[in-house]
Amino acid sequence: MSMTDELVGWSWEQKCQKAVEALGTNSFTAVYCQTPDDARQYILEAAADAATIGFGGSMTIADLGVQQELATQGKEILNHSISGLSRDQKMEIMRRQLTCDLFLSGSNALTTRGELINIDATGNRVAAMFFGPKMVIVVVGRNKLVDGTPQEAIQRVKQWATPPNAKRLNFNTPCAKTGFCSNCNSPDRLCRVTTIIDRKPRFTDLRVVVVNAELGF
Repeated sequence: MSMTDELVGWSWEQKCQKAVEALGTNSFTAVYCQTPDDARQYILEAAADAATIGFGGSMTIADLGVQQELATQGKEILNHSISGLSRDQKMEIMRRQLTCDLFLSGSNALTTRGELINIDATGNRVAAMFFGPKMVIVVVGRNKLVDGTPQEAIQRVKQWATPPNAKRLNFNTPCAKTGFCSNCNSPDRLCRVTTIIDRKPRFTDLRVVVVNAELGF
């Protein structure tokens, strides 16, 4: 590792640790992980007693590669993003995610003040993040950190997360073509449900894992 890489990693660690401390102040269970492998191991250990595991369509969780290993352990995987599913099948899986033992998701942004900011098209992911599942683990890569307000975090989502998501999902939106948000009124618009979780929900075991690596977008 070069000195530049080492110093950049150190700088990011300070920001990650600041967010973890703020999350703790806001009553979340928050964990710092130096590497994606550390985050992956945390999830596998937390999933030991879970029979049903929901996946919120997160590229961050996909980057960690935990689904296959959890499936080989005999866990029932609830993933509505599997190809070939009908709309009714997807809806049924999304409803079951609301009452699963463990729900895994990323977050579109995390402020260093300890606030989780997300934007959904359907709302199933954000709904499962704050109520229903027995345990929720939200994994956040350092690229999602915003040293600012929730409003600034929302801008981060619209600038850096929504356009590639729209392109990934083959949605017919202006941002999927240009890479820039235009606050559109497209029938395929992704930005329909915006949530700010600024304190741990009262009855949800919501854990946030902050990783000193770039994960998702």
